[in-house]
Amino acid sequence: MSVAEGMLEWDSYATWYRVTGDLRSGKPPLVVLHGGPGCTHDYVLPLADVADSGRAVVHYDQIGNGKSTHLPEAGAGFWTIELFLRELDHLLSFLGIADGYHLLGQSWGGMLGAEHAVRRPAGLTSLIIANSPASMRLWLAAANGLREKLPDDVRKTLSEHEAAGTTDSAAYQAATRVFYDRHVCRVPWPDYVARTFAAIEDDPTVYHTMNGPTEFHVVGTLKDWSIVDRLDQINRPTLLISGRHDEATPAAVQPYADRIPDVRWTIFEDSSHMPHVEEREAYMELVRGFLAEHD
Repeated sequence: MSVAEGMLEWDSYATWYRVTGDLRSGKPPLVVLHGGPGCTHDYVLPLADVADSGRAVVHYDQIGNGKSTHLPEAGAGFWTIELFLRELDHLLSFLGIADGYHLLGQSWGGMLGAEHAVRRPAGLTSLIIANSPASMRLWLAAANGLREKLPDDVRKTLSEHEAAGTTDSAAYQAATRVFYDRHVCRVPWPDYVARTFAAIEDDPTVYHTMNGPTEFHVVGTLKDWSIVDRLDQINRPTLLISGRHDEATPAAVQPYADRIPDVRWTIFEDSSHMPHVEEREAYMELVRGFLAEHD
């Protein structure tokens, strides 16, 4: 399977991308939007498996992350949803696929994918929203509910350090990992997942600015985000994916199912926030089938 990497220059920035397979295969390619905001493409690399069906798969590192331009000095006003939408539009045009492509967004990537889809771009063939909340209010409500089920000492550690502003402490990070092992990835973390978390630690600019210090302590610029009232504008077939133990609980995902006109929803029973890792084979079979149905 061929793999090509390159850099897209746009405005004064550079976005790194990777294409697995042939963009000229005749099948609309799958473009993968990673989460965060502030993650990297590494942890969603398993989606390259889809290329074995003869469909190209495009990964990229969103600006501020991974192999793309880093801007640690940029203020909160710089990191906007519109910035990431413009980056995606530039990439689709640069690769020559704006007239026909599928989009899969995981977590924040699904939120970004929904924001892209409500604009009704002509070339969008189908949309997959994986492990994503429809609003941050719903996400926080879900997180608080899951936190209440953690061991008492873990909950106490989290609350004390959040109140003290010491979320960079080793004790807080250890307590965070208890939540993550339950609701982010329930299998031993593969290297490609660990690389993404290491990248966030190396440069947390985007993650801390837009989200906050952890998945469940959201104090960044996205804390009031919602797309609930705009979901009926999505006019493409949409697949929802989540895990039974997902931090994106059914209540956080439900508005997508209620409001997108052409939608279906699959919940992976043995997964949390990363069923593409936790139940990889079944996940890829589902995605391949959905894409083929809507080519």
